[in-house]
Amino acid sequence: MDLIATASHTFTTSPALVSKDGSISFAALDRETAEICQRLAQHGIGKGARVALVMENSIPMLMLLLSLMRMGAVAAPLNYRFPASKVQRLLDRLEPALLIGPDILTSGLEAAEVLRPEILLETADGPWHISEPLRFDNSPATPVSIIHTSSSSGQPKAAVHSLANHYYNALGSNENIAFGPGDCWLLSLPLFHIGGYAIIVRALTGGGALAVPDRLMGLDEALGIYPVTHLSLVPTQLYRLLSNPENREKLSEMKAVLLGGSAVEPSLLEEACRCRVPVYLSYGSTEMGSQITTTSSPATSMTAGKPLAWREVAIGTDNEILVKGPCLFLGYLSQEGTERKTDAEGWFHTGDTGAISPSGELRVTGRKDNMFISGGENIHPEEIERALLSVNGIVRAMVVATPDSEYGMRPVAWIETREEAPGDQEILETIRESLGRLKTPIMLNRTTAWKLLSGTEKIDRQWYREKGSRQK
Repeated sequence: MDLIATASHTFTTSPALVSKDGSISFAALDRETAEICQRLAQHGIGKGARVALVMENSIPMLMLLLSLMRMGAVAAPLNYRFPASKVQRLLDRLEPALLIGPDILTSGLEAAEVLRPEILLETADGPWHISEPLRFDNSPATPVSIIHTSSSSGQPKAAVHSLANHYYNALGSNENIAFGPGDCWLLSLPLFHIGGYAIIVRALTGGGALAVPDRLMGLDEALGIYPVTHLSLVPTQLYRLLSNPENREKLSEMKAVLLGGSAVEPSLLEEACRCRVPVYLSYGSTEMGSQITTTSSPATSMTAGKPLAWREVAIGTDNEILVKGPCLFLGYLSQEGTERKTDAEGWFHTGDTGAISPSGELRVTGRKDNMFISGGENIHPEEIERALLSVNGIVRAMVVATPDSEYGMRPVAWIETREEAPGDQEILETIRESLGRLKTPIMLNRTTAWKLLSGTEKIDRQWYREKGSRQK
């Protein structure tokens, strides 16, 4: 299975990668990645070897990721925004044969071998002496990536994916949202995140181009430079883009804006609909290679859509969302190897909770591990967050538990508001009507400076839990 050779044969002259310096066709991608594979082999990298990358989104990083995938090595892109001590802990667990990254990001890090990317990307002065020709026809079951989860409540887990996992995820995505020659998907998410990595494989299987913005280029600028037809965003990114009238027009002209990564507030979807932005709501996970469910047309109501092709979804005990299918990862990396995490029937338990409508659409309601008990009642913070977000002027909300001598635990909330938002007392009275007294927060904290997980727009729920545990 050689996705790059197949893409080169099928989409030969179509652009595969687009940057400020021009474009690279699928045929050129075929040639250049084959050369990079040879250089990697010179450094002892072959099928099954783990290679960590600490790099920002760029054409060089994409070329390296594609080359590693092609030769059957296991690429582990790491969050370059993490403190060096945290990156080192991840490296100690990964034990990579090679670490690739610029000096500014790898200085002080320890690995078996450390290389600057240009060593592998620059044209060699002489011939490469390979003991035998490299073969790129890997089994679909070949592990090709390790992507860390962006856990909002604990330590990131190292999810191991096979070539088939990524391939079938891309097939299902492209069947739902067509992405082919003439289309252009902006690389708007980091490549160490499954949402960014998945776009690469969609391009290979569908034949669309991947636009790679400069390191310092904002989304606004990128949308003005590249012929973007498809865009992946998290809610915070869409909220910021819609605040600029020029962006609204650009977004309305796109074929698809895929929105996921965290809960979407109803007011944001309403604003996108008013601006005629073709938003496709999605629910996904690192373990399933990105998308699991997605709306089949631009969303007008709060649903995560139906399962895409090559996925199965069920609701288990305690309303937990269960998933399986050829997209499902091989398992988590552990000291013993790759630890498979499925039940006897092959279902992966996501830890998310939800419900499936009679028409087959999934509605995600929260996380099992976020629940706490107050006065003997199960309290789901996400239910309270949705109630807060339904109040006009509230654009972001986070609810956690705080100790209470009478009830055991009570909810406290942090909110971000616009000018038109009502006062605290009115907000609390409004949501009390739908939630009842026990679920109504005992305190509102207003903020615009959220504590986020490094390299993401996800709120660090664990940080707020710890802060909430100290509030009185």
